[in-house]
Formats: sequence, structure tokens, C-alpha cells
Amino acid sequence: MSEPIVYIDSSTIRVGKLAELKAAIRATVAYVDANEPQLLSYGFFLSENDTRMTVVAVHPDAASMEYHMKVGSPVFRRFTEFINLSRIEVYGDVPETVLEKLREKAEMLGSGRVVVHKLHAGFARFGGR
Repeated sequence: MSEPIVYIDSSTIRVGKLAELKAAIRATVAYVDANEPQLLSYGFFLSENDTRMTVVAVHPDAASMEYHMKVGSPVFRRFTEFINLSRIEVYGDVPETVLEKLREKAEMLGSGRVVVHKLHAGFARFGGR
């Protein structure tokens, strides 16, 4: 069985772009919900003072993340004028093709870098027992 992949990215929100960003977030969540039923969790979080945004996604496996990068790529572009992406962190093992797409996303949305953390030990209980 392949392991779940946790994706986390962090961005600063451009001054004066919060309202437009919130509309883009709602549209993106609706799009992903409708087109990616395999995704276990997908959330956008804003800091208390609305200056930072964090995206957290939990994929059941690397294939799900690869599909997300393919299907979501055109949608990600709408965020270029609203944020400056500072970091992408991936927890789990993903193929080089996915890493390349993540690097492209980081470059398109800001000056961020991509960091991968491989699982050393652990377990997941998604869906119960």
C-alpha cells in the first residue's frame, strides 16, 4: 500500500488583494471538490491578521498528488497576482515528475522553494478500521 502524501504551502498575501484572494480560494475549493474526489483533505488557512495563507492537502497516495498537479495547474495561475508563495513542503515520497511540477508552481507563484520530507516510520488510519 502506498503512503499518504501531505502537502503544505505558505504564502504572503499581497497588500490590497485579500478580497480577491478569498474569492479565488472559494472558486478553487469548489473546483477541486468537484474534480478530485480522491483527495482526502484540502484547506486554505489565513493568519489572524490576514497577511499569510497556508494550503494543506492530504492525498491518499502519490498518484493523487500527480493528478492534482495536472488538473489544478491552470487554476493555480489565478493566484499569481494575490500571493507570493514562500515555501512548499511535501511529507511523503513523490516521483520526480511531481517535484518538477511543484518547482514550476513555486516559481510561478513566488520565490519559494520545495522541500520534501520522506517518511521514516509511522502509520495512517484514514477511513477507520
